[in-house]
Amino acid sequence: MIYRESETVELKSVVVDDIKKEVIAFANSDGGKLYIGVSDDGTIIGVNNADEVTQQIANMIRDAIKPDITMFIHYTTEEENGKQLVVADIQRGTNRPYYLAKKGLRPEGVYVRQGTSSVPATDAAIRRMIKETDGDSFEMMRSLEQELTFTDTAKEFTKRNLEFEQPQKQTLKLYNGDGIFTNLAYLLSDQCAHTVKVAVFQGTDQSIFKDRREFSGSLLRQLNDVYSYIDLSNSTRATFEGLLRIDTRAYPEVAVREALLNSLVHRDYSFSASTLISIYTDRIEFVSIGGLMPGIDIDDIMMGVSVCRNPQLANVFYRLQLIEAYGTGMKKIISAYAGMKVQPTVEKSNNAFKIVLPNVTAEPVPTPSEPNTQEEAILQIAAKNNGVTRADVEKALCVSGSTASRLLRRMAKDGRLVQTGAARNTKYILP
Repeated sequence: MIYRESETVELKSVVVDDIKKEVIAFANSDGGKLYIGVSDDGTIIGVNNADEVTQQIANMIRDAIKPDITMFIHYTTEEENGKQLVVADIQRGTNRPYYLAKKGLRPEGVYVRQGTSSVPATDAAIRRMIKETDGDSFEMMRSLEQELTFTDTAKEFTKRNLEFEQPQKQTLKLYNGDGIFTNLAYLLSDQCAHTVKVAVFQGTDQSIFKDRREFSGSLLRQLNDVYSYIDLSNSTRATFEGLLRIDTRAYPEVAVREALLNSLVHRDYSFSASTLISIYTDRIEFVSIGGLMPGIDIDDIMMGVSVCRNPQLANVFYRLQLIEAYGTGMKKIISAYAGMKVQPTVEKSNNAFKIVLPNVTAEPVPTPSEPNTQEEAILQIAAKNNGVTRADVEKALCVSGSTASRLLRRMAKDGRLVQTGAARNTKYILP
């Protein structure tokens, strides 16, 4: 028999450390045979003790390659020209990618067969193999990063008197059956590279930036840090009914919390883009990457129908009492705005989902169907009612008392209105 290296044949004169990467490459590709006792040029050298060589290779592979690949390797001893050869027949594995345990799921640890050589796999090839074998569920795929720590997540569990040790991590599916960290573990780890970007604008468009921040780390850390940052922009307006002071926050806290949770739990983490939050003077926009799940429309969302893209992540949030049950988030947001003149809205595209929370204390901008200016609206009220008071302006324009007084004084100064009476009896009439 003539021995020659090819895409499915590798020759080794003796047992060397490189055998591990050859086995990995065959298992990650289309399989192949590894001959021990044959030099690169095809010269038959043989081995002294085939059984010992077989055991040496088996031990080396069992200890150094992850996941377990032993069931895909069959060893035989062949005799050629009176000399013994050890043949390892490696099949294409079903749990690809296989990798060197010391290197992890990185190019330096994952090999594929290319011609007569075993070469490092690219990041794209590694991700493709993971998707082929683990399925389309991102959170259940094996994480490319295996050196993970969980400082912030452990603190959240401790706050709620919950255990977060090896058994709990296994139950929550932070590990797969081979003890390898999943992408769910990656999202909850301190090493998570997915981020939330928050920008604060002056006005109702993006013309002028006031501040911008990017939040990283575990999703649970991002949740806490982003909420605290948004809370700084959630101002309080005080109004009075007689002697009773009523404080109203610009954005209902429940709505902010649920919109933020929604953007983290339901986003598609197979995309590297960040979750985006934009804070304007009249609204907050939460943009989450990943459109609606197939078969779900905006009307379904508003009715409380929920198909969770990341059910295991949602389960972790449920265990931490951050969410109550699937489909309740939008209902809570809508309930938080019950009876208010402004209402939250939802928008979608093929690859994004946006929740818009309006500022309940912002002064509304007149629409084209309304009078062109606030002053014209005031003049119409004065003509209809033989005068106008500050309370009339507050009610009609949904503005604060100070804004109503400022508008009336300015119009009186310009000669468009005439002030009569004083104090509580102050009234403005047409000239």
